[in-house]
Amino acid sequence: MASIVTYKYIKQNPDIMEYIRRADKALEAQGYTEHSFAHVEKVAASAAMILETLGYDERTVELARIAAMMHDIGNVINRIDHAQSGAVMAFRLLDNLDMPASEICSVISAIGNHDEGTGQALDPISAALIIGDKTDVRRSRVRNTDLLTFDIHDRVNYAVVMSKLGFNGDCSSIVLELEIDTELSSVLEYFEIFMDRMLMCRRAAEFLNIRFEMLINGGRIL
Repeated sequence: MASIVTYKYIKQNPDIMEYIRRADKALEAQGYTEHSFAHVEKVAASAAMILETLGYDERTVELARIAAMMHDIGNVINRIDHAQSGAVMAFRLLDNLDMPASEICSVISAIGNHDEGTGQALDPISAALIIGDKTDVRRSRVRNTDLLTFDIHDRVNYAVVMSKLGFNGDCSSIVLELEIDTELSSVLEYFEIFMDRMLMCRRAAEFLNIRFEMLINGGRIL
């Protein structure tokens, strides 16, 4: 059964948009970096780029975009286990929109497996979501405007002055290229915060039969 549920349709759904807004507000109250529309739209674009480049069909790409748009709504309940609670929320929302069960399974499986503490790549959609989500590191996600009160998460994110995700020439590797202001944060501090996420990206890339590589300030790290 064909589905009318598209990425554009999801973005125009007022209930889903409210869950995204409120989830981000909850994280803002706890001092977390931005997880609102800028984040989920960037993750959707990255996930789609990965699957399109690797030759996946249009509907698989679209489901990855949908999963990316909804992947953090569980934060409205609690940051802990937000991937699983978000998957349950997404099931109800998408079921009410009459999305076919086969497509709902793909979306909620990706959402439920995007957190590095409990998740893993199970299919191309979940693998692309993981890479898109974990590579969204950038200065503009930091909400705190007072550098003197930065914690390590603020400092590491703020230190990333350039972030680019793309494929190498023969599409055998997905490459995260970062420029870090080492006056603000060391490369070691970056890995102190993000090591688990980068290892998750490497495993997700392996699921897609490609490599995950990192360049920081021009040097290859992974």
